Amino acid sequence: MALWGGRFSAEPSSVVAALSRSVEFDWRLAPYDIKVNLAHLDGLIASGVIAAGNGEVIRAGLKALGTEILAGKFTYNDSDEDVHSAIERGLIAKIGAIGGALRAGRSRNDLVVADFKLYLVDHLLEIASLTTDLISVFNDQSEKLAKVVAPGFTHLQHAQPIVFGHELAKHSQALLRDVDRIGDWLVRNNFSPLGAGALAGSALQPNPEKSAELLGFDGVLANSIDAVSDRDFAAEALFVMAMLGVHLSRIGEEFTLWSTWEFDWVTIDDAYSTGSSIMPQKKNPDIAELARGKSGRLIGNLTGLLATLKGLPFAYNRDLQEDKEPIFDSVETLIVLLPALIGMVETAKFHEKVISSGAQAEFALATEIADYLAKKAVPFAQAHEAAGECVRLCEKSGIELHELSDEQLLKIHPELAPDLRDSLTTSGAVASRTSLLGTSTSSVLAQISDLKDATKEAKSWISNEVARFSGMMKP
Repeated sequence: MALWGGRFSAEPSSVVAALSRSVEFDWRLAPYDIKVNLAHLDGLIASGVIAAGNGEVIRAGLKALGTEILAGKFTYNDSDEDVHSAIERGLIAKIGAIGGALRAGRSRNDLVVADFKLYLVDHLLEIASLTTDLISVFNDQSEKLAKVVAPGFTHLQHAQPIVFGHELAKHSQALLRDVDRIGDWLVRNNFSPLGAGALAGSALQPNPEKSAELLGFDGVLANSIDAVSDRDFAAEALFVMAMLGVHLSRIGEEFTLWSTWEFDWVTIDDAYSTGSSIMPQKKNPDIAELARGKSGRLIGNLTGLLATLKGLPFAYNRDLQEDKEPIFDSVETLIVLLPALIGMVETAKFHEKVISSGAQAEFALATEIADYLAKKAVPFAQAHEAAGECVRLCEKSGIELHELSDEQLLKIHPELAPDLRDSLTTSGAVASRTSLLGTSTSSVLAQISDLKDATKEAKSWISNEVARFSGMMKP
C-alpha cells in the first residue's frame, strides 16, 4: 500500500518499486511504529484533529495490530512499500477508512526517525547488558589469576613480568568504556523528532513535547529540519558498536594465540570450539576467530553510513533509506556474538604453570637493573645504558642476568652491587609495582574490586533504563 500517489497518473515502474521497497528490512521497526503512532494519536486527539470517539477506535485498532505483530499474526505483504504503509494497511483493514486519519500532522520522515531511535535505545541497552555480562566473567577470571606471574608483551615480544589477572582485567576496563559510550549516546540522542513532519514542523501537532514524554524521550529536537535530515545518532551508534567490536577482536586474537600449541596458555572448552572436516585431531578456536573477523563487518557498517551521509543537502533525501541496514546488521551481529564470547571466557581453563614459565625469558628483568640504579641517584639515561650492557654481556656469554658475577656487574657500573640480584626475580619485580594502576597482586585485586563495583553500577543503570522504556506505551 503506497502512502502517496494522488498527483501521479501512473503507477511506478516495477523496477522503481523494487528499488524503493524497504519493508523486508524495516519491518523490524513495526513494534516501535505502533508505539510512535499511539503517541501521535494522543496529540491529534488533544488538538481536536481527531474526535475523541474516533481516536479511541483508532487506539484500539493500533493496540490490536501491535499484539498481532508481536505474535507474528500480522506482517507485510507484496504490496507494501515500507513498514509504515504495511501498518496503515493493516489498521484500515481492521477499523475502516478512519484509520487513515492517523496520517495527519506527521510524515514518514519524522515517523521513521522516532521508530529508529526507539529501536536503537532498546537494542543498545541489550548490547550494554550483554557487555556487562562479559565484563563480569573477565572480572572473575582476573581475580582467580591475580597471583599468577606472566610475561608481559609489547610488539609481541617479551617485555616485563606482570600478573596475568592484570592482563585479563584490561579487557574489563575497555568494555566498561564501551558501556559508558552507550550511556553517553543515550544522553545525547534521546530526543524526539516527532512533530517535525516532512521538514517544517506541523500545524496539527502543536505539542510534540507530550508525545516525546509518552515515548520516554528526554525532550524534543530543537530544529525540524535537523530532526528529519541528520543521522549522526545512527553513525554514532555504529561507532560505539564498531569500537566494541574492535575490543572483542582483541579478545579473540589473544585467545586464538593463547590456545595454540606454541603458547599453550589456555584450553578453550569443547562447547566453544569446532573441528576440521578432514583433520580429526583439530580443535579450532572458531569463536575467538569470529570475534576477530566480525569487527571488520562492524567497522564497514560505520564507514558505509558515513559515506552515505556525506554531502546530503537541505532536509530529507531518499539516500537516508540506507541508514537502517547497517544498524540492523551491527546490532544483530553483536547480539549473536556476545553470548558466545561470554561462554568462551567463562569456561576457559588457563594453564598457570605454563603462563608463569616464560615470565623471566628474554631478559624481561632488565628494567629492574635500570630501576635499581635510578634508586641510587644514577641518571636514568646512564642506568638504561648500563642495563643494556648487562643484557649484551649475557647474550654473548649465554647466561641470565642473575648469573652475572660481582666483577662483571662492577665493570659495567660501579653502583651495581651484589644485592642487585635480590631485585632480579619475577615475583619481586611484580610486587614492587604497587601504584594504583600497577601490576602487583595487591594493585590488581584493588582494581578488580573497583571493576566489580563499576559493573554492578552499570547493570543497575541498564536495568533501570530497560524498565523505564519497556513501560512506555505498551501496545
